[in-house]
Amino acid sequence: LRLSIPPQTDAQKALLASGRATVIPEPSYGGQLQDFSVQSIAAEGRMHITYTRRTVPLADGDAVELLVPEYEIRDGSYGPLHAQVMLSPRVAPPMIGLGLLELIPEADILAAADPDDTDGDGISGRANRVWDMANARPALGRFGWKAGHPTLDQQNQGAFNGDIGLSTPLFPHNAGDCTETQARCRAAPHGGDAKYQGFEVPLKMTELVLFYTRNLAPPHRPAASDREVLRGKAEFHAAGCASCHRPSFTTGSAVDRSNLSNQMIWPYSDLLLHDMGPGLADNRPEGRASGREWRTPPLWGIGATGAVSGHTRFLHDGRARNLLEAILWHGGEARAARDHVAALPKSRRDALIRFLRSL
Repeated sequence: LRLSIPPQTDAQKALLASGRATVIPEPSYGGQLQDFSVQSIAAEGRMHITYTRRTVPLADGDAVELLVPEYEIRDGSYGPLHAQVMLSPRVAPPMIGLGLLELIPEADILAAADPDDTDGDGISGRANRVWDMANARPALGRFGWKAGHPTLDQQNQGAFNGDIGLSTPLFPHNAGDCTETQARCRAAPHGGDAKYQGFEVPLKMTELVLFYTRNLAPPHRPAASDREVLRGKAEFHAAGCASCHRPSFTTGSAVDRSNLSNQMIWPYSDLLLHDMGPGLADNRPEGRASGREWRTPPLWGIGATGAVSGHTRFLHDGRARNLLEAILWHGGEARAARDHVAALPKSRRDALIRFLRSL
């Protein structure tokens, strides 16, 4: 559960405006709720989710019941949350094909951006610009639900630090996300000693993790030429889904990554931010991403979710229990595509889902 507040001071406003920060963390609890802790340190609290149900009728007489979540933090250990706290639930995105996404030329991604919808098609993808910590400059955001990280290395190291409190070369805080309010956490023993360059996760380890995460491949598609899959592919394009879920790119070239270079890939994402409407809004800006915008998630491998993860929960917070529910949550720029799918007869809708499961 990500936490932040609107900027409170001129210094905080300047920090966001410069791109050096994408959010202002909650003062007492930091940037993420830590509902687990090490021995003798109190967990920050626990996330509580309440679901209500909403029925969406389909044109052929079927109906789909959606789960509408509401989030709150209970049993906070470090005092009340800031009055303006913004909460954003997140599930971990798939860890496949990330090295390929990293090598897509920036110009190819930006070529599809249309923030003012100058072509009038209702799709206005925008690029997030975030701080590249290794190069000390703003850069195109590619990774995370709101494209909040520019490189895979920065995302990896941010997870080491923010998720489990380990210091890294880019995030050298041995107390991780613990704030000044959490004095016992900040004073607790840590492994950031000189033996490991002063970091709990030294450079060599971050390099090994980077190599691993860059080289996890998307799965093979054995049913790509199946007749029903091809019917569903036609429905996918007819609905306009490919306007954001761009089928293919060609990666650029990197001397140290010849295995990932100059490949045609099929991620089904444009890596841009899109307004997904009020239903999916977390109302929490991140960098240039508004509270209604999300980066188009790649669809490759989505059909393997059940086998790999043991569930078929989708979207940024797992509220959708299957692919049809995920489609019906689409709004904003994707509303026309959603309405097209809702109007399909069952046989054509099933073909679309079969195509998605083949990815």
